Amino acid sequence: MRISLLCLVLALAVAGLLGLNACTKKDDSPQNIVDLVADDSRFTVLNAAIAKAGLAPALSQGTLTVFAPTDAAFKAVGIDAAVLNSATSADLTKILQNHVLAMRTSSASIPAAENTEVTTLGGGKLYVSKKSGAVSVNGARVTQADLEVANGVIHVIDKVLLPPVGAITQVAASLPDLSMLVVAVNRIAQKYPTVANGLSGPGPLTVFAPTNKAFADAGYSTVAAINGLPEDQLVTLLTYHILPVRGFSPLLTSGDMVTFQGSKLTVGVSGGTVTARGVRNPTPATVTQPDLVATNAVIHVVDKVLLP
Repeated sequence: MRISLLCLVLALAVAGLLGLNACTKKDDSPQNIVDLVADDSRFTVLNAAIAKAGLAPALSQGTLTVFAPTDAAFKAVGIDAAVLNSATSADLTKILQNHVLAMRTSSASIPAAENTEVTTLGGGKLYVSKKSGAVSVNGARVTQADLEVANGVIHVIDKVLLPPVGAITQVAASLPDLSMLVVAVNRIAQKYPTVANGLSGPGPLTVFAPTNKAFADAGYSTVAAINGLPEDQLVTLLTYHILPVRGFSPLLTSGDMVTFQGSKLTVGVSGGTVTARGVRNPTPATVTQPDLVATNAVIHVVDKVLLP
């Protein structure tokens, strides 16, 4: 009887250990991209967006790289729970796919170069850079690299990578605060089609885009004021705001740069703030909204008109 009881106790103990091992094995199974995003408190908005877009199955398989914006990054572009609720799954899918590469790309495999072009899961283009060991993509800085998961790798970034709505003129037209810049471009379009077409051409370009207030402070507060400028003077002014490079903010350094107008402007970079100063500007213009991506350029919104 004692032997039978002892055998029963041992059998139960072994069964318990086997069950524990089975649970442990399940709990220790490798996380995929969706698992990690769901478990990380920095990605609650991203997690909700994946769920609403119905992308969880696609992001749970294959071999992928995800540039993952934090909640703070989504908040900076005005995307929160309420916005997610009103967004369509198609819109969210387009945004999310712009953060995904259909391959595994570790930080070590990224070349030490500027603007290496890669194709996203949605067919768009991203520009990945590694400068002095720091990785950025379309101006978003990688704040934590190489979170390994079963089906790829995640890089944490500090900005949302919104797909471009078009070339420079289309992006400017989509932003109410750049409406006077659009008026200026339209003003010279017929007489100087080369300049106007260049703003819609393949690029790459960098544009320092003055806000409506910046134009008003420079004496051009109305459409009539801009239309009253001689066209050649307006072309000189506009082309002074354009650089013949794709200059995302993490890639800019302090110093002089030659514009399409032919003169130099002075770029300043300090503590994450970028400034630009024209030859006749008493004080530099501050970039208030960096790294707006167009299909042919990067746009930095500035609070002053740059004066050649």
